[in-house]
Parts: sequence; structure tokens; C-alpha cells
Amino acid sequence: MIKAKDVSHSYNKDIALKNINLEIKKGEFISIVGKSGSGKSTLLSILSTLLKPISGEVFFENINSKNIKDIDSFRQKNIGFIFQFHYLINYLNIKENIQIANEKATLQEIEKLLDLLEIKSIINKYPNEISGGQRQRAAIARALINKPKIIFADEPTGNLDSKNSKNIFKIFKKLSKKGTTIIVATHDLNLASKTDKTYEVNDGQL
Repeated sequence: MIKAKDVSHSYNKDIALKNINLEIKKGEFISIVGKSGSGKSTLLSILSTLLKPISGEVFFENINSKNIKDIDSFRQKNIGFIFQFHYLINYLNIKENIQIANEKATLQEIEKLLDLLEIKSIINKYPNEISGGQRQRAAIARALINKPKIIFADEPTGNLDSKNSKNIFKIFKKLSKKGTTIIVATHDLNLASKTDKTYEVNDGQL
């Protein structure tokens, strides 16, 4: 699904990543761990096409990312993003927040997704009317509405308590069993142990 070959990156003279080689298969649930400043968020940004490496190559299903002409269209069709902060729009209800990612999504598709995430009852509620865990699940629904092949999540449980954090990882596990590739950057080693495979980034190296 994804292959990184000799990927390196730096910010001015600060080296963030050194010669990273990595292969991730379809349907794998992967965690990337490391201390703050270790390079894990940089690696996630490069694997997700949000950042171009200074050297090296990233392949998606054997297609070199450098050869993808319309990267925005590629992302919309293939990739879903989940961040520590959910970025839901407060003046839109949950259904409307999800439809922003896919205007063609039907009510039935949205309800089915919310049912999978066990939050169907909040479909007409607003972000300030629901809990933090429910808001993060709504953000996951928004990321999933385009049926992406890959989900990238950067510290998705950073603002959640341990119970909600475990529930989010259970949802990720369920999605990976359905064939979605999940790649999560996290500082929580206990949660990382629930994934299929864990990569640790230390001083820019795996």
C-alpha cells in the first residue's frame, strides 16, 4: 500500500529524518511512536503527502508520489486525515460537518457510518452539545465518508481520557479488519501496543 525508500528530511540544518525505509501493507494498523521532536509527525506528514521529503521517494500502490499530477484529487479519493483537534465547525450540526467532506454523501451513508461508530443519535446535534469522545468520532466519520484506502491520524487521542482513547483505537482496529490501512502517530505506548506493528522514531531514524 505504502512504501518509503531512503526518505530524509530536515528543517534548515536540523535533521528530522535520516534514510527511512518502510513498507505498509493493505489493511495494516500501524503506530508510529517517539518523543516530541523525534520526527514521528514529520514522517506521518511525508507518508500522507502533506510534506515533500528533501530526498527519497514515497510510493502508493507502486505509484511514485512525485508522479501524481493532481495531489489534492489523489488525497480526496484515497486518504482520510484525523488530527488531535477535531476541527468540527460549531455552527454546523454533525451531519453537515460530515457532508463538507463529501457533498454527495446520502443521509443513509452518513447514518450507516455513524452507526458503525456508535454515535448515530448525535447526527442532528452541534459540536458544543456533545462530548469530546463523540466529537472525535464525528471527525473520524468525516474522514471516512469518502471511503479512503488509508487513514492517517496524528495524536488522535491527545485530548481524550483513557476510556475514550481505547474506544477510538477499537474503532481503528475494526476499520483495519475491513481493509482500511490505518497509520497513527501517538506518544501513548499502551495504545500503540494495540496495533499490528509499531515503529519507533528516535533521532530521525526508525
